[in-house]
Amino acid sequence: MTDLPVLAFHPTPEQFAWTFGGAPPVARIRPGTVLEVFTEDCFGGKVRTPSDLSSEVCEFPFLNPQSGPFYVEGAEPGDTLAVHFVSIELARDWAASTTVPLFGALTATHATAMLHGPLPEVVWIWQLDRKAGLCRFEARRGDFTVDLPMDPMHGTVGVAPANLEVRSALTPDAFGGNMDTPEMRAGVTCYLGVNVEGALLSLGDGHARQGEGEVCGTAVEAAMNSVIIVDLIKGRPCPWPRIESDAYLMSTGSARPLEDAFRIAQADIVGWVSQDFGLDVMDAYQLVSQAVEAPLANVVDTNYTSVAKMPKRYLPGVDVYAGTHRRLREMAAAYRAERG
Repeated sequence: MTDLPVLAFHPTPEQFAWTFGGAPPVARIRPGTVLEVFTEDCFGGKVRTPSDLSSEVCEFPFLNPQSGPFYVEGAEPGDTLAVHFVSIELARDWAASTTVPLFGALTATHATAMLHGPLPEVVWIWQLDRKAGLCRFEARRGDFTVDLPMDPMHGTVGVAPANLEVRSALTPDAFGGNMDTPEMRAGVTCYLGVNVEGALLSLGDGHARQGEGEVCGTAVEAAMNSVIIVDLIKGRPCPWPRIESDAYLMSTGSARPLEDAFRIAQADIVGWVSQDFGLDVMDAYQLVSQAVEAPLANVVDTNYTSVAKMPKRYLPGVDVYAGTHRRLREMAAAYRAERG
């Protein structure tokens, strides 16, 4: 038997948070806790059929419900929260996606004013074969169908912002939030800088899969049963959300315009490589420039998000954050072994 503390949390509708910051904690946990948590889809489970238009069944701004926030004991500004995703599993056999008037990368929006009207509001219900790991797309106009592989992820994970700010759960920024990167999948560790006492961690916005950029504005939006391990790195700040997988170090940047989001992510990965691997910043700049990958996360939200991925095979000999990712992977394996 392991001695990992475990907290199961299935929020009631009135317990959802709609912002980062400004919401009271739903529970207190200590570092090293395993959280077994249910998250609702971005529509609050209200878009269930092709006739359920989000503009009619959802109430703006109450979109993207978050499970949390969780108060992490001992977390203080200047620390870093480490959130390891043990598993992300579909809670239902269906998911929803939709176009939303004046929202998305290929339509006029309130910030990109055009004379043409908004694109039509259309809902797609995706059938999920959890055993086979497939999502079925069915055209609304015609007989075309195709199965795509599931790649479950969390679009949203974050902590309370700095400077007394309260931010919508639709927004990504330095505190995390609605980054919508497919990299936030099972097996990775997300690092978030702590801005307030207790950090106030929340997560939600499960996606059965999502293409890079989330171009139409929504992914295959799904309720999730997820398991995470929450740990704390004392005395080391984290300027922007970072992700570590077995193969990559990743930095995220969220801003508008998109090139600023790109610059933030690239500058952060250069600084991370320089600091942790003892390279002069110009040497790190050169190395990253020739090895980095740069997938888009979202180009639709209130801020856009870009990711900088640096392959770890070019960075031998150092376990970043004192081997936190490796240690949390070992804890995850112990948890799974105990659960059978």
